[in-house]
Amino acid sequence: MNKQQLLKELQFKAVRSSGAGGQNVNKVSSKVVLTFNVMQSLGINSQEKELVLQRWASKLTTEQILVLQCDEDRSQFRNKAIVIQRFLDLLGQALIVPKKRRPTKIPRSVIEKRIKAKRNWSEIKQNRQKPQF
Repeated sequence: MNKQQLLKELQFKAVRSSGAGGQNVNKVSSKVVLTFNVMQSLGINSQEKELVLQRWASKLTTEQILVLQCDEDRSQFRNKAIVIQRFLDLLGQALIVPKKRRPTKIPRSVIEKRIKAKRNWSEIKQNRQKPQF
C-alpha cells in the first residue's frame, strides 16, 4: 500500500452541509465528499484490491467507488482532514489479514481433573444409597 499514491488518487468535492446551523450553513460549502475508485487505484496491488472489495462490499457503489463524507466541523479544511483520516483507517482495517486459528490440545491435567471430579461425584451418590447386607 502506497499512502502517497493513494492520497493523490482521492477526489474531493465541497458541498453545503444539511441541517441546522444558521446562516453559515446556507452560504458556506463546508461538507466534504471523498470518492475513491478501487479498481483504478495504483496505490494498492491486486491482492489488496480483492481484500478491499470483499470487506467494503456494502460501502461501495456498483462502479466499485467508495464515497465518504464529513460535515462534523464548520471548517472545510478540518472536514477534509477528518474524512482523509477516516478513509485511511477504513483501508487499514480492510487490509488486516486475521491470523489462522490453531486448535489447541486439551491439557492432560484438565482431563484428569474432570475424571477425578466424576469419580468423586459418583462416590457421593453411592454413599446416599441404602446399605446392602
